[in-house]
Amino acid sequence: MGSNSSRIGDLPKNEYLKKLSGTESVSENDPFWNQLLSFSFPAPTSSTELKLLEEATISVCRSLVENNPRTGNLGALIKVFLSRTKELKLSAECQNHIFIWQTHNALFIICCLLKVFIYEMSEEELQLHFTYEEKSPGSYSSDSEDLLEELLCCLMQLITDIPLLDITYEISVEAVSTMVVFLSCQLFHKEVLRQSISHKYLMRGRCLPYTSKLVKTLLYNFIRQEKPPPPGAHVFPQQSDAGGLLYGLASGVATGLWTVFTLGGVGSKAAAAPEVSSPLANQSLLLLLILANLTDAADAPNPYRQAIVSFKNTQDSSPFPSSIPHAFQINFNSLYMALCEQQTSDQATLLLYTLLHQNSNIRTYMLARTDMENLVLPILEILYHVEERNSHHVYMALIVLLILTEDDGFNRSIHEVMLKNITWYSERVLTEISLGSLLILVVIRTIQYNMTRTRDKYLHTNCLAALANMSAQFRSLHQYAAQRIISYTCRHLRRYVYVLDKLYFPHSHCSTLQHCFSTLSDNGEELLSLTCSHILRSYASSLFSLLSKKHNKVLEQATQSLRGSLSSNDVPLPDYAQDLNVIEEVIRMMLEIINSCLTNSLHHNPNLVYALLYKRDLFEQFQTHPSFQDIMQNIDLVITFFSSRLLQAGAELSVERVLEIIKQGVVALPKDRLKKFPELKFKYVEEEQPEEFFIPYVWSLVYNSAVGLYWNPQDIQLFTMDSD
Repeated sequence: MGSNSSRIGDLPKNEYLKKLSGTESVSENDPFWNQLLSFSFPAPTSSTELKLLEEATISVCRSLVENNPRTGNLGALIKVFLSRTKELKLSAECQNHIFIWQTHNALFIICCLLKVFIYEMSEEELQLHFTYEEKSPGSYSSDSEDLLEELLCCLMQLITDIPLLDITYEISVEAVSTMVVFLSCQLFHKEVLRQSISHKYLMRGRCLPYTSKLVKTLLYNFIRQEKPPPPGAHVFPQQSDAGGLLYGLASGVATGLWTVFTLGGVGSKAAAAPEVSSPLANQSLLLLLILANLTDAADAPNPYRQAIVSFKNTQDSSPFPSSIPHAFQINFNSLYMALCEQQTSDQATLLLYTLLHQNSNIRTYMLARTDMENLVLPILEILYHVEERNSHHVYMALIVLLILTEDDGFNRSIHEVMLKNITWYSERVLTEISLGSLLILVVIRTIQYNMTRTRDKYLHTNCLAALANMSAQFRSLHQYAAQRIISYTCRHLRRYVYVLDKLYFPHSHCSTLQHCFSTLSDNGEELLSLTCSHILRSYASSLFSLLSKKHNKVLEQATQSLRGSLSSNDVPLPDYAQDLNVIEEVIRMMLEIINSCLTNSLHHNPNLVYALLYKRDLFEQFQTHPSFQDIMQNIDLVITFFSSRLLQAGAELSVERVLEIIKQGVVALPKDRLKKFPELKFKYVEEEQPEEFFIPYVWSLVYNSAVGLYWNPQDIQLFTMDSD
């Protein structure tokens, strides 16, 4: 560093860094600082080089940790930076490239040092290092200025007040990154931090007044997606090979630290991260999510979350209630467009979830939009490519859909939006389909993927809840969507019969049930000793009729019998035995969804009735099942009514003729014959202590996506690193 160029590996030997971390005190007015801050070295261009930079920084930092109590050089460096930032705005207006470049370099060094300090020492030790004074080596004063608080306030001012120009872009990114680093102590703790220096400085004191302005600026950085200046912009004349300003703001922003986009994988999918087109937007969004998910302080709620919960549209002229602190206004249209465009990233979907769930102003605005397809389609594409996505990203996308489907207006409007040629949907060519029907197809596909692969009950429950919320407003379902609703239900009906066969007749070798049913006693308990292996479809209804007498008891005894056959309580039940309750829950919910559609919008959905009639034999078998008898009443009525009309019309009917008969029959079917059930409505509610999920998730995104920041994966305690 300094005016001489050096390689990253040579940094520990650099004379200027050795002086900074050495035993000699350096006054903040010493010319040494100008020499130090005119450094140049080849910028890291890979995660390997970032790791080298980290290792080199650790060597310098450990020396500084040892000597700083006597020298106070860390405080002197920070004071040099603080004094320069006071002139930064003027320097930007005057296009003073060198001054801004050197100020950036000062902040870059501080960020590197701070990152290692936070890992190497406790918060108490860290605070002491920021209060040492060079005039009294080895001592500190309780009433001395708090440089850490001053640094944070300065960073907030820099982020919010400095105009974003080509020459200030890199220092703006560095300011956001330094705040991320300041908060990174959470990475090195398994438990969620509820009291930390983050709470001390960011939720009270001098930093608090900057809350709303900081949140607003970070949101606008995300909205604007400003790209870094092109390579070669504002290039200084190159000097000799031994010196010159070869690295810094002026000589290649796009080839500096900010080109390092892939820092390793974390989570369930360790895929290479896509290239970040706007480092400032990416870093700002990550910082915003960190701040929004800080736990409340003991004596104060999180002010950044308060700001996110309460901000309004710039077109909203109504006054803010006096009870709402940290309020501000932002352009909702610009925010909506940015959210639509950026949903390929986990962090953008997490921001969308946060806003929809917590800010009623933005939720009301989005639900009133007439172009919701621009937001919903990217979410559906995330779910469609579930096998390629981080599991948390899939969860967030699904919960966004669930929140949207809580609104009846949304559920009606999505069936009015017609789409053409959905290229990413590969199961079938969809030349024209409504947004609502496409949503149904994708959600059912997600449930099916989950049931066969990940087997996550939380995921399929939320998928079914979204379909249930929509079911009363199903309109003009596409024939393929209607077919998938019925075929998916039938798949589980068949699976259910298969599991019962396996569970009740584990040792049988017979091919029919005739002997079984002829020898059953009235209470059904001899069922356990029978030796039938295969339940024919023609006997399913007889089996369900039998089960209705003592369904739960029979099921319990069958399970115990199966346990006995395994000869050990330590041997887990086979998957099919564990699946039975899950399959029953899925069947029940799918039948309720079908019933809700038939009850509320039968006349709008001839394709659903057609698909139901096509599979009527299987549904008829479940009329007597004790768990489904109530919900099967309407389905049975519809099947019986329309089957009769088709029978009257004769044989060899075309598809078009069948649909015509169904449409005519809908008018003739008395509505009062359909039993009314309570409306299916599910509302998303965060679980208790949501921070236990969201804080590790946010920091995994920071670890995986932050530009120009590297942490040793072996040091991470907060979340488990992916083995892939």
